Amino acid sequence: MMNPAAATPDVTQTLRQMLAVLQDERRALAGLDLAGIVDCATRKGHLCKMLAEADTAAIDAPIRDLLASAARLNDGNARLRNLIAGKVSTRLTALTGRSSLYRVSGGNAMRARMAHC
Repeated sequence: MMNPAAATPDVTQTLRQMLAVLQDERRALAGLDLAGIVDCATRKGHLCKMLAEADTAAIDAPIRDLLASAARLNDGNARLRNLIAGKVSTRLTALTGRSSLYRVSGGNAMRARMAHC
């Protein structure tokens, strides 16, 4: 088991890196920068692996504050991703004229697709 005092700087540094990546992700999402979004996803995955190895005994009040900040940023980014996905879906629907293109709404949608075969 790790010494909590020794683990704290590593966890703190990792969380600060996570906050920076989440801010980068927000900018990439806002700019629709696909390469930036993919890069951030890769970096977040790496940092999550590092955090998974952290000693939970090392989580003190300042670290909890960093965790809360990271959670808020991540939630905000998720809302932005969902907003973008909704707009894309709306545009695709407008272009195709078919609202069920990417949705399964039960047996009627499947029967309608099968009728075109």
